[in-house]
Amino acid sequence: MNRIAVFVDVQNIYYTTRQIYNRQFDYKKVWQRISKDGEIVLAYAYAIDRGDDRQQKFQNALKTIGFDVKLKPFIQRRDGSAKGDWDVGITIDVMQCAESVDTVVLLSGDGDFDLLLDKVRSEYAVSTEVYGVAALTADSLIHSAKLFHPIEKGLLL
Repeated sequence: MNRIAVFVDVQNIYYTTRQIYNRQFDYKKVWQRISKDGEIVLAYAYAIDRGDDRQQKFQNALKTIGFDVKLKPFIQRRDGSAKGDWDVGITIDVMQCAESVDTVVLLSGDGDFDLLLDKVRSEYAVSTEVYGVAALTADSLIHSAKLFHPIEKGLLL
């Protein structure tokens, strides 16, 4: 059976679906869709923790679906900008699991992950798939994945 690892860049998915569709992503639907292709043996959702009740309910919903939720604190800089980037954490986790899975599924539109997908595909012979909002997903990321699944209205709440 195809062993699948799923990695979700929650902030990227939230902002891209909101910007293009003004709707939220349906994590349960995507879990069901990915499950049809094999066994999800690992699933991480990477989010920012602001400590509010709505976010905690969302994080609990992700856990109920089957995701292990990894949190980083929200950091407000002195200049008013905010920081909450999981790129390095996602990269480390993907590299650590690449030997033990057949497929890596990344939910993000961030082009910084193109090198990561190229690396796991070439070094570990892992199949790579990306889910992202097409208009806001980097071309380099789309081309680095074996399969690109555009997030469209059927995957939204």
